[in-house]
Amino acid sequence: MAYFAAVLARTEDGWDVSETELDSVETLADLADLAREAAEDDNTVLVFIEQEDAWFAVVRVDGEEDPRIFVSDAAAAARSSYGDVVLTEELVGRAGDSEFDDLDSLVTELEDSEDAEGGADSDDEDEDDGPATGPGGVPVGPLGDAELLSEFGISAPDLLGLSGEGAEPGEALSEIADALGCAEVLEAVR
Repeated sequence: MAYFAAVLARTEDGWDVSETELDSVETLADLADLAREAAEDDNTVLVFIEQEDAWFAVVRVDGEEDPRIFVSDAAAAARSSYGDVVLTEELVGRAGDSEFDDLDSLVTELEDSEDAEGGADSDDEDEDDGPATGPGGVPVGPLGDAELLSEFGISAPDLLGLSGEGAEPGEALSEIADALGCAEVLEAVR
């Protein structure tokens, strides 16, 4: 499957977008270093990673702070070459912690709104004791910090909506770039 990765560095004039290769990136620390190299001062840098038709990730780096990560489908990412970079043990391990209760409630809220609009078939819902998991116990579906783009106008429910069943990873990243005001530049480097 084809991969695409881009670095979006925030500048005084907007976003500087460039395609990047991840061949030398083996860990989240390597990815954060790559992002910091593109940063203007300590401004925000976003890294988009997409595996065609399977999943996408957004990694946010602000100066020397720890990276914030959102993955559209953790189980799909776990089966891919770059999944190990974004699916850190800490991120996957926290999936059942109370810190992610807000994410779970946002997913439920999103699903409820789809049911009300007739977008989801409520007869297909399985009532079980926990989330479905994929390889290595990685949760199926979105994982990470759904609020990482909220200050740029993309709320957690919006980001989760871009990660829902049937969502196209490339289209999701284009919509995010559009909200950031750099969709044309992203498409130019694709």
